[in-house]
Amino acid sequence: MRLHSVLARMCSRGIRKYGAVRARYVPRPRSPTVFEIPMSTSNAHALAAGTPPVQYNDKVVRQFAIMTVVWGIVGMSVGVFIAAQLLWPSLNFDIPWLTFSRLRPLHTNAVIFAFGGCALFATSYFVVQRTCHARLFSDRLAAFTFWGWQAVIVLAIITLPLGITQSKEYAELEWPIDVLIAIVWIAYGVVFFGTIARRAMRHIYVANWFFAAYIIAVAVLHIFNNLAIPVSLTKSYSLYAGVVDAMVQWWYGHNAVGFFLTAGFLGMMYYFVPKQAGRPVYSYRLSIVHFWALISIYMWAGPHHLHYTTLPDWAQSLGMVFSLILLAPSWGGMINGLMTLSGAWHKLRTDPILKFLVVSLSFYGMSTFEGPMMAIKTVNALSHYTDWTIGHVHSGALGWVAFITIGSLYALIPRLYGRPGMWSVRLMEAHFWIATLGIVLYVTSMWIAGVMQGLMWRATNADGTLTYTFVESLAATYPYYAVRLLGGALFLIGMLLMAWNVWQTVREPKPATAAVAVPT
Repeated sequence: MRLHSVLARMCSRGIRKYGAVRARYVPRPRSPTVFEIPMSTSNAHALAAGTPPVQYNDKVVRQFAIMTVVWGIVGMSVGVFIAAQLLWPSLNFDIPWLTFSRLRPLHTNAVIFAFGGCALFATSYFVVQRTCHARLFSDRLAAFTFWGWQAVIVLAIITLPLGITQSKEYAELEWPIDVLIAIVWIAYGVVFFGTIARRAMRHIYVANWFFAAYIIAVAVLHIFNNLAIPVSLTKSYSLYAGVVDAMVQWWYGHNAVGFFLTAGFLGMMYYFVPKQAGRPVYSYRLSIVHFWALISIYMWAGPHHLHYTTLPDWAQSLGMVFSLILLAPSWGGMINGLMTLSGAWHKLRTDPILKFLVVSLSFYGMSTFEGPMMAIKTVNALSHYTDWTIGHVHSGALGWVAFITIGSLYALIPRLYGRPGMWSVRLMEAHFWIATLGIVLYVTSMWIAGVMQGLMWRATNADGTLTYTFVESLAATYPYYAVRLLGGALFLIGMLLMAWNVWQTVREPKPATAAVAVPT
């Protein structure tokens, strides 16, 4: 009886405080998650709580969301073009700024920092407002981050084809643009952490932990890797030299993958997977273990990019060990995401958004198994400098990053524009299957080509001479380059279908409903 009376008092207190508003589902005990309150009852909930509705700043979220699709098409179009150049080198038309060497960094910067970056800005701004029940800290700073980031992208599009570059992987942009990136990123941090500081609830949802870690880590990585001595407006020299420069670069390069392309997108996963599935996060405790383990270990795995170089052997081995340890937290996150769908698997048949999210988690698991395996020195001796690495990178970039982004945008855009859903479910279905086929063709062709290249390069005759010349291995790779081109083209076609679907959704003559500070 005593327990019954305590529960009764708690229930009555909750009703008085929050009003009799029914959520679509009830989370598991001790597993905080996101809630979906019907929009029709949101104002009643706000009034019952004794607080006026708070208008979220969704303008900047809409801007970043739309530009995610635009820059995705631009970056992937460049990728398809340079993939074609590997088959037909004459496609550079003897124009210096159309050569593979100048367009390749444009492709990587466009898909990572333009497509991926805009997606992270959009989703982090959306999620932090909903989970903190607070408007963005500063509308002006938020607007500055949008226009500043677009300025960075446009400057990259201009300077990289002209050959203005630091020649650092994923950090090619010259020092004036690096300074602008740092300013925009610091403003981004101020907006994000300022919003958390003014939150209307004590708890900080786990998605915000991942977003926060990626914002802090990327700022540190970018600033220290790009310390340089300028000699002109378009030229500078790195503050580091020799093997130290290589070590700092791949400390940055691998953690650009670890924090920009992993931690940030895990923030998406921890919000949109439970949201779309209508289920609580499978294990909130596992999500916290996943977070701390990932950010503690990832930072030290960079030396595996420098196996068999002049980097001290102990540093190479240390990078390999940390890479192997990374498998545990990575798979913990994947399992947490997939198990969140427990009880909602039936939705996969009719919900293409869930299909994108589930397949993205599958590729996350595969990529985070393959990465540690390739970090083992004996495996790396075969895979290094081959197209196996290209297959691994695109397994993560297309399968994990692009798919989690696409699924999140399909869930996000109707909410931003007050629509009941995307314009065409069939187009989403077609996008899913076309893009999935594209990834499979791309990745498997590069896996086969990479292993073949590694075996051909290390094959020797009885007298110790090489069995094959480099040109022979290149000729043997050509059929796989054709398959890769087909896979990339299919993925690009999927993005074009998405752009048309988004455009039709946005232009529908239905007024958007203002968002208010209710649990979402």
